Amino acid sequence: MANGSVARQPIIDPRKFRDPDVTANGEERAVVALTRLRTLWFNTGSLCNITCRNCYMDSSPKNDSLAYITEDDVRPYLDEIARTDALVEEIAFTGGEPFMNTRLPQILGECMERGFRTLVLTNAMKPMFHKRARLADLRRRFGDALSIRVSMDHFVPAKHEAVRGPQTWAPMLNGLKWLAANAFNIALAGRTCWDESEEEARRGYARVFAQHAIPVDAHDPTALVLFPEMDASVDVPEITVKCWDILGVAPDTMMCATSRMVIKRKDAQRPVVVPCTLLPYDPGFEMGESLGDSGKVVKLNHPHCARFCVLGGASCSPE
Repeated sequence: MANGSVARQPIIDPRKFRDPDVTANGEERAVVALTRLRTLWFNTGSLCNITCRNCYMDSSPKNDSLAYITEDDVRPYLDEIARTDALVEEIAFTGGEPFMNTRLPQILGECMERGFRTLVLTNAMKPMFHKRARLADLRRRFGDALSIRVSMDHFVPAKHEAVRGPQTWAPMLNGLKWLAANAFNIALAGRTCWDESEEEARRGYARVFAQHAIPVDAHDPTALVLFPEMDASVDVPEITVKCWDILGVAPDTMMCATSRMVIKRKDAQRPVVVPCTLLPYDPGFEMGESLGDSGKVVKLNHPHCARFCVLGGASCSPE
């Protein structure tokens, strides 16, 4: 991890998540096959303008473990998709805060010029606000092909700021209201770490959306995505092949069955592909430099696989 990231004190049993093929109890570890590459993610860089509690990516103003990507990094993957007739529908961008990358508007434009839908995950604060003119131009040129998903961790400002830090609610809301006023295709992302039911949460978000004229249906799980908490210090079970039937979960519903993410490590010559948005730092999950190299099965040998996807039922993709 880069200098400045917060060291956590994990309580996960150290015997777990060691062998990619076998769990600590000697059972066969679950794997997920790539059924079809539908969403290709790019991590735009790990730097962020704020430091959130339990950030999924450990992003912060000091974490520069992942470099800013450029058009030259993205273009070979778009070319590979065209060359192989891959059925990729969407190109998505996460960070860090994607809008801190000065090349993001140009990258988005190139993706949409090639006919892809694009999705950007953002905190909608100053980095995005400073790019309003560029965003407005993209909206004018490509319409709803550009989707913006804004993080609103709770509908109560104090709880949102408990995660994001002081004075983060108003800038986020201003950015969200600007997106709404300019007819952007927007969605929201919240968290389920609060003492309330999902229905209570969605009603609370609906009140805020109505108050501020945000045209998002809070009861649509694709328009308001509620993610499970990602505290890396909390123990989780390992996922075995038997768990699919026990939990009633199908492997082809996991994010890594239809997604891959491209990252570029600091000082690296070229980007590499990893299974999903949650595993950018562990070199054991690198799958090669091309999409063609990334078709191998994913062994669920990481706590995030259990916590977020299998047990949490979450996915960063919009479907």
